[in-house]
Amino acid sequence: MQRLRVFESISVDGYFTDARGDMSWAHAGREDPEFADWVGSNARSRGALLFGRKTYQMMEAYWPTPLAMQQMPVVAKGMNAAAKFVVSRTIQPTWSNTQLLKGDLIEAVRALKASGGPGITLLGSGSVATQLGEAGLVDEYQFVIVPVALGGGRTVFTKPCKLRLLEQRAFRCGNLVLTYGAA
Repeated sequence: MQRLRVFESISVDGYFTDARGDMSWAHAGREDPEFADWVGSNARSRGALLFGRKTYQMMEAYWPTPLAMQQMPVVAKGMNAAAKFVVSRTIQPTWSNTQLLKGDLIEAVRALKASGGPGITLLGSGSVATQLGEAGLVDEYQFVIVPVALGGGRTVFTKPCKLRLLEQRAFRCGNLVLTYGAA
């Protein structure tokens, strides 16, 4: 059975978007070669990627471009080569190695996890993360805590959820990566 990891950048007060739905704060102005190396290492994990429609469209618009290859070549190579799955009722994916997950989200992800492989990472896609977490399908949460407080926005958790700390790492830019196992 494949493990499902949710990867989210969140503010110190627990939001993945601000009250207007913006998430540009998560990537603004924190140059840190050590953090960039960690991101590149994460991109080489060889697991499949899972996206909700909005996150998929953002990723599809950037990672296959020459600009992405120039700015972050290791991450771009990993993103473009990875097997990708997108949850949507309205789009047809065009990014290489992407399949559309059809039907009921919970059943489709349950079948995907049962198919075997090196693991699946859900990138962003907050509402999908919430639904999968509430269905008990998430094995790990990996949060990049960005040193900014938003004062409001959207959170992955809408119900209490016990977690156990598996790993932690701090970076000079102020980002803190916390990996939790679902209890």
